[in-house]
Amino acid sequence: MTLRLGVVGYGTGGQHFHSPFVHSAEGVTLAGVVARAPATVAKVRADWPDVPVYASLTDLIAAGTCDAVTITTPPATRRALVLEAIAAGLHVVADKPFAPSAADARELAQAAEAKGVRLGVFQNRRWDADLRTLAAVIETGRLGTLWRVHNRMDFDDPATLEHGPEGGLLRDLGSHLVDQMLWLLGPVAHVSAHLDHVDMPEGLTDAAFHITLKHQSGVFSVVSASKLNRMNTRELRAYGDKGAWLQHGTDVQAQAIFAGQRPWDDMAAWGHEPEHAWGTLHTEAGAERLSSEQGRYHDYYSAFAQAVATGGPLPVSAAEGAAVLDVLDAARLSHERGTSVAL
Repeated sequence: MTLRLGVVGYGTGGQHFHSPFVHSAEGVTLAGVVARAPATVAKVRADWPDVPVYASLTDLIAAGTCDAVTITTPPATRRALVLEAIAAGLHVVADKPFAPSAADARELAQAAEAKGVRLGVFQNRRWDADLRTLAAVIETGRLGTLWRVHNRMDFDDPATLEHGPEGGLLRDLGSHLVDQMLWLLGPVAHVSAHLDHVDMPEGLTDAAFHITLKHQSGVFSVVSASKLNRMNTRELRAYGDKGAWLQHGTDVQAQAIFAGQRPWDDMAAWGHEPEHAWGTLHTEAGAERLSSEQGRYHDYYSAFAQAVATGGPLPVSAAEGAAVLDVLDAARLSHERGTSVAL
């Protein structure tokens, strides 16, 4: 059975990071898009001429054409729409940031459980080529006992910084980077953070961050990001007692999407880092370049459809989304107090 999924919202997220990967996934079809502004509706119809467009989630629900929806509207509107979809009996994918706080995330999870529908969180960057490559390197054991991982994502992209106390970079890129480290290294025990702020007309806004996480396993991770510092740098470093790993990735899937490419054009070639962006493994034997794993954002939606069909585990559960928010909430508290915060 094919899962009929609607995308609610057609900004950058809906247009570039959801609909193309829904269309590329196995076991799921793009069955509707919610868009309201005339220019946005025109974009949907140009991109997906055979897909119905609805003016609201309420209209999409009334049409009865979807089994599930992805909510990818601005964060301030997302909670209410997730609850509306759940109440209608639809399975839901909620974009990141998943909820205003960890407590709100658990409220959404409880609502979905009570209604008997599946609620997942869209954390596509678990399927980044560089992260998948590092995971494969760790799995080989060639780094030995892992000590720490550094995860850095600097974008020269001030226009997309969400302004005001309810926006900021911590909840934006922080949602991605923290989720990557939880997926790779497991639960977090302590959080220490520093946030850099700018004063905007909408209010004080965190514009960069540096967070140190002590995982329950004893491994440390360091995540950092910026959007205002005029750099484009994607770096993963890992240190163990037998060696180290260094990779400067290219965010290859996002770059391909914005260049007009789509996964279905050539699924086998999709998501491969160019050779100059391959990582290097440093061990006693010397330095060795290793080819990157394939990046596959569409695997998220294939796995979500499979989870709905079988009742199996979600690719990213609401509980995992709440765990990310626990860390982000603790990071803000750590910055305010100037101390480490225990989870």
